[in-house]
Amino acid sequence: MPEPIVELRGIVKVYPDGVKALDGVDLRLYPGLVHAILGENGAGKTTLMRILYGEIRPTRGEIIIRGRRVRLRSTVDGIRNGIAMVYQHPRLVPTLTVRENILLYFHSAGIDPGELEERLRRAQEITGFSAPLDERVEDLPVGVRQRVDILRGIAAGARVLILDEPTTNLSPIEVEGLMNAIKGMKREGIAIAYITHRLPEVMEIADTVTVLRKGRVVASEVDPRSLGEEGLARLMVGEVPPPPPKERGKRLGEPVLRIHGLRARGKIEVYIDELVVREGEVLGVAGVEGNGQDELVAAIVGYGERLEGWVEVLGRRNPSPREFYKIGGAYIPGDRRKALALFFSVAENLAFLRYAHEGPALLTPGRLVALYREVAEEYNVVAGSPWAPVRSLSGGNQQKLLVGSQLHMKPRLLVAVNPTRGLDVATTRYVRGLIAGLASRGAGVLLVSTDLDEILEVSDRIAVISRGRIAGVLSPEEATPEKLGLLMGGGR
Repeated sequence: MPEPIVELRGIVKVYPDGVKALDGVDLRLYPGLVHAILGENGAGKTTLMRILYGEIRPTRGEIIIRGRRVRLRSTVDGIRNGIAMVYQHPRLVPTLTVRENILLYFHSAGIDPGELEERLRRAQEITGFSAPLDERVEDLPVGVRQRVDILRGIAAGARVLILDEPTTNLSPIEVEGLMNAIKGMKREGIAIAYITHRLPEVMEIADTVTVLRKGRVVASEVDPRSLGEEGLARLMVGEVPPPPPKERGKRLGEPVLRIHGLRARGKIEVYIDELVVREGEVLGVAGVEGNGQDELVAAIVGYGERLEGWVEVLGRRNPSPREFYKIGGAYIPGDRRKALALFFSVAENLAFLRYAHEGPALLTPGRLVALYREVAEEYNVVAGSPWAPVRSLSGGNQQKLLVGSQLHMKPRLLVAVNPTRGLDVATTRYVRGLIAGLASRGAGVLLVSTDLDEILEVSDRIAVISRGRIAGVLSPEEATPEKLGLLMGGGR
């Protein structure tokens, strides 16, 4: 085993509210190896990597890079010490071009802008990626933005690359491209820290694994193949619930959602000839992000630009957003940051999320505390108190709060977009079971997800959306990952 390029010793992080996110964590990253960092939501994985990147400072502990103890006061220090971090949502300036974003990063790294072409050429050789230098970031799909984020880090000379849930928003083809890029970076001797909840990826790409639980290391530098997926899952969260059972041949009721001749406009134009969700059914919508899912959902919930056709929700045509909720709809958006007010408390967020259903009568402290306790208990939301700011919760607990706020209302139609994004394996199965249970009690569910495992596990039928059109509707038996991937890419 070579000498580690990075060593973290005894890392402790205690936040001002007293929450101990990390408790004496040791971690080593080696050149040319992929080190997967696993753990349930709130285990401290991302906090640990943000410390390594210089984004936050540890309360105690040492950071050693190439044998030298360093103090990282900001991400600029991290970048200049050869550390790059790629988040779930790439942190690029959306209104600037790719070239301008890379040059900003070079400025942080103290690199001459004149070196851009040569450094980028070399980074492209290593990863197999390309970069549309003159396009604005806001015009690019999420997968391309991630490639740009990786390229700029490698071009700036990163010897340690942190990938935080990197495949969350990628199609199967894009995931394959990322895995090939990781292999290229390994050959170059780059150390990779890989945070994920997707255990099949760990088995495919990781050389070694460290598992965190409640801020402590419970397994260090283990071979993932020696434990298998179930063994790793048990280390992360203890006993893992089984996937929700699939009901075969179940009887469906009346339509709760009907779409006819819909033409809607957003970032792209969408045309849906006919789509129906019935009582008791989960209709999965699979597709690469950016192929019209946002426009479809916006038209259903009532806030999108509808040009032609109609959407009928529970017998009401083209409902407004307030009407959508009033008649029994519920909505889990794909980006929780658009639904949660991070600087407000958990209880206040529950009031915001449920106001359309229950109105101002909900806005009393006593009712909010009671509602918080019900949601927190039923959906295992871990927060310091009802009045803790949502930004103090882990990403997974924020997602559970959002999901719980909607399912707790027992809707007749649920529109859910990537509802388990960012959740650990146990919570993912729990939430999928809740969605399946909602359908088994007679509700209809439109499940829009970029996670093919989720679509295949929960759906009764699967509609594939590509370039704003429904490319095909399949039964779960017909819908192999290969068939879905082909339809998602515009094939037949």
